[in-house]
Amino acid sequence: MVSERGLAVLRAIVQDYVASREPVGSKTIVERHSFGVSAATIRNDMALLEEEELIAAPHTSSGRVPTDKGYRVFVDQLTEVRPLTSAQRHAIETFLGEAGDLDELLSRTVRLIAQLTRQLAVVQVPSFASSRVRHVELVHLSPTRVLCILITDSGQVEQRLADLGGEVDEATLAALRVRLNEVAGGLTLTDAAAALSGEISAVDPRHAEVLHTLAATLAEQARAQRSDRLVVAGAANLVRTEQDFSGSILGVIEAIEEQVVLLRLFGEMAAEPQGVAVRIGRENEPFGLGETSVVSSAFTVPGRDLARLGIVGPTRMDYTSSMAAVRAVARYLSRTLGEH
Repeated sequence: MVSERGLAVLRAIVQDYVASREPVGSKTIVERHSFGVSAATIRNDMALLEEEELIAAPHTSSGRVPTDKGYRVFVDQLTEVRPLTSAQRHAIETFLGEAGDLDELLSRTVRLIAQLTRQLAVVQVPSFASSRVRHVELVHLSPTRVLCILITDSGQVEQRLADLGGEVDEATLAALRVRLNEVAGGLTLTDAAAALSGEISAVDPRHAEVLHTLAATLAEQARAQRSDRLVVAGAANLVRTEQDFSGSILGVIEAIEEQVVLLRLFGEMAAEPQGVAVRIGRENEPFGLGETSVVSSAFTVPGRDLARLGIVGPTRMDYTSSMAAVRAVARYLSRTLGEH
């Protein structure tokens, strides 16, 4: 069991090591922090921390560095995330407020997070996969051509031209429109596509081509709007921290380039009470990122699925500032997108 002073010593070691990249000794702790005890007492506390595998001695150094477990205890001991300064909040609002659309907003977001944290930043593109069909409209262009218009509950509008393979008059088209909305209305895009692909009662078999065309449109849109894409920025930040990794960072870069890896990891990260999730070192080994830490937070876009943003960097990371920046930007996105 680690004492309160022992936890304070651990915090000091984490903070000093993150700032200097140098192993931290008892003399340094006494000089830099006001513990009011001797270096010998601090050495005893450090010995207990080492027994708990919270710190370790690199090579033959007299100083100690935090272990993955030590970083985890440090992060878990953060009862609240330090808020950003008013200047930092103003910078977020100003920079992101100039975005013209969602794509530009996400692009600006990763650049801003990379700048604030000095880590590699990633943002998950929100998905329309959970959107539901609000209305299906069929516009008669010619006896054999129809414009299929799909409107979702999130306001998304998708249009496709359908060649019917035979003549359909406006009266028949009107009847089909009513039946399509009865079948697809209120369903998700995927479920609507499945419903329209099957046999639908009270529809003339001769008009099945219209249904199949619309079903294909819905299925195509559902695939296109799956949340399987990330926007990334700040790769140079990762390269600059290469000495914090025991070997080459190529494996880390390759894992990040396999976006499905990070998407799976994001999917497993549940937010802590502070609204931020943190995975450290060995906790990320199943994803090929065993020497990295990942900090993430969720944001919402009306009519879309929950998405996440975050950073990837070495375990020697300024967790306090990084968690604050990631949470602040996620909250800004949710608030701004909710207003629009």
